[in-house]
Amino acid sequence: MDYFTVGKIVNTHGIKGEVKIYPHTDDITEITEQPCLFVEYKGELKEYTVLSVREHKGMVLAKLEGIDDMTAAERLKGCAVRITRDMAKPCGEDEYFIKDLYGMEVVTEDGKILGELYDILFTGANDVYIVRTGGKDILIPAIKQCILNVDITAKKMTVKLLEGLME
Repeated sequence: MDYFTVGKIVNTHGIKGEVKIYPHTDDITEITEQPCLFVEYKGELKEYTVLSVREHKGMVLAKLEGIDDMTAAERLKGCAVRITRDMAKPCGEDEYFIKDLYGMEVVTEDGKILGELYDILFTGANDVYIVRTGGKDILIPAIKQCILNVDITAKKMTVKLLEGLME
């Protein structure tokens, strides 16, 4: 099964077993509207039914079935919170799951292979894709002028290199 990390349990909240989740998603409803969440504990995923959930100061407070006190909640501190691909909201036009972009072959509009997309910088204005080439990495802004086509199935991205990007 394919999972997306949507947050990380960073602390407990209160004495009745609530956990505080730091969201790793722009849309907090990816966590707050789920009937269950998967928590990765010691390398294994365990599914928890969500009994209650609310937003609090940019974090998510969740009460998970079976986590009934602060001690049980403390054991989950540092654990990743995941959802399955089918639980995730669908992407809009020209939107992609970040997970699907990593490892993509990046080619120019004339078919020249540049390399592989291996990292993404998240900036205020737009994301920047880092493409590993045979030599120096290329930074490509994730804007319509540069990203011509993304084929998730073929794991291939076609780009137009603006002047100065190869320097």
